[in-house]
Amino acid sequence: RLTNIPFDAPPPSIYTSPMFTRLSIPEVILITPKRFGDARGWFSEVYSTALFQQNGVTDVFIQDNQSLSAAPGTLRGLHFQHPPYAQAKLVRVVRGTIFDVAVDIRRGSPTFGQYAAAELTAEHGEQLYVPAGFAHGFLTRTPDTEVLYKVSAAYAPTADAGYRFDDPTFAIKWGAEASTLTLSDKDAKLPFLTERETPFVYG
Repeated sequence: RLTNIPFDAPPPSIYTSPMFTRLSIPEVILITPKRFGDARGWFSEVYSTALFQQNGVTDVFIQDNQSLSAAPGTLRGLHFQHPPYAQAKLVRVVRGTIFDVAVDIRRGSPTFGQYAAAELTAEHGEQLYVPAGFAHGFLTRTPDTEVLYKVSAAYAPTADAGYRFDDPTFAIKWGAEASTLTLSDKDAKLPFLTERETPFVYG
């Protein structure tokens, strides 16, 4: 059923604002877009530049990336890029479920070395905003999990970096034994925070 909207009405996003929740590290934001369903299925406005900017996400996203992880227990991370190629990310799942993690690696930050995390599902459409200055990683909970994420800077091989997923400084509770996880050789050989200084400074 259609509803008449006045010609000079504000953009539809004002009517369909997602819920923005700041996590234990307030710069990391969990976004839960609303879904509008009927007999056909549902519709959701998953991204609006104006709406996101109103809620503190001011990055300009220039690229969309997508990954498929075949096996549950696949861990990707913890990744970041050095300035001036640092990336903010907006992460969501289009199939399956992940445990998504953002670690504060900004020297001098009141939450330095701490992490914020959330479960993201295709079923509910949650998204996680990860600002620049954070290392990012996720663990898949389901087979054939597909993750789609926006980034604010293109991939730069010379700036590519990361830290170990099991770094004791971070003490991330992944909810799975390390011996059961599937990692790339590259991720398994990433340094610990004590072995390589972070390039980010708070403020």
